[in-house]
Amino acid sequence: MAALDGMLVAFAGLLGLAVGSFLNVVIYRVPAGLSVISPPSRCPVCEHDIRNRHNVPVLGWLILRGRCYDCKTPISPRYPAVEATTGVLFAAVAAVLLHRHLGQAVPAYLYLTAAGVALAMIDFDHKRLPNAIVLPSYPVLAGLLVVASALTHDWWALARAGIGGVALYAAFYALMAAYPKGMGFGDVKLAGVLGGAMAWLSWATFGVGAFGGFVLGSLVGLGVMASGRGTRKTAIPFGPFMIAGALLAIFVAQPLADAYLHLMGRR
Repeated sequence: MAALDGMLVAFAGLLGLAVGSFLNVVIYRVPAGLSVISPPSRCPVCEHDIRNRHNVPVLGWLILRGRCYDCKTPISPRYPAVEATTGVLFAAVAAVLLHRHLGQAVPAYLYLTAAGVALAMIDFDHKRLPNAIVLPSYPVLAGLLVVASALTHDWWALARAGIGGVALYAAFYALMAAYPKGMGFGDVKLAGVLGGAMAWLSWATFGVGAFGGFVLGSLVGLGVMASGRGTRKTAIPFGPFMIAGALLAIFVAQPLADAYLHLMGRR
């Protein structure tokens, strides 16, 4: 079984590289209102189509030495970075879920990871979370988690996901109503998606992920002010920290919960 799990993790990593390549298209085109299907990937300067042999994740950028094959315009290193990051995250998420004997839920959390990477980058670039990605995530994740619950015979996990999604949506809505300048409705809609996904795993994951986003955002905000690159009034998109907190919780929430129970003498 260990060997099979290793093969599945490796496959997830390779899948992540391919998905990361597609996410670069999503990150560029969705905010512009363009189709992510056509036309094929092309250089935004000379508009020559990217050749198939150069469209291999990460390797294509290295082969081209970071420049367009036709016009030699530099290609941002962010493209291979997104591909590599997605590949690593896919492999890591698959590994932790398989270790917890939750392989049935891997498709749901790989989808969450992919959507999270795209939304984080778009929010950094444009300070918004497009409905075109956030809203479809509700039915897609719900469907995948229903399948996971059916396969694991754990319907309480699905109920917990529904409760968690509604609870975090309501909490963020209240925060937005109290301080509209500090939070947008896009963050509220994303909170419902993340709350449901985190709560399906456990209440510990829900709690760590929900508060983790605020902790990470505060730390980065303090770092920006300390470096002199901003003030308390500097607008920093919160979506990426929500997503980072949720993904971090997948990895650390259960070990933290186990350590706490051990400390309290319950294990």
